[in-house]
Amino acid sequence: MIKVYRLKGIFGEKGAKQDFTIDVRATKPEDATEKAYTDIGSKHKCKRREIRIDSVEEFPAEETKSLLVKQLSEAE
Repeated sequence: MIKVYRLKGIFGEKGAKQDFTIDVRATKPEDATEKAYTDIGSKHKCKRREIRIDSVEEFPAEETKSLLVKQLSEAE
């Protein structure tokens, strides 16, 4: 069963740290973490060692702010 996870953390190099919150769909927390590394690395050209994920929490799909995650969850 696919669940929705919210990941919070920081990415960037020494001088330019950026907070992030990202909602992803995955079957388990490890897959959600992997998806976050992939998305942030791709969009912001960050290496995995420059991304720190502080929390991973499961929550209801109705509470997401991501339109894509919401639409995909409703399609099931």
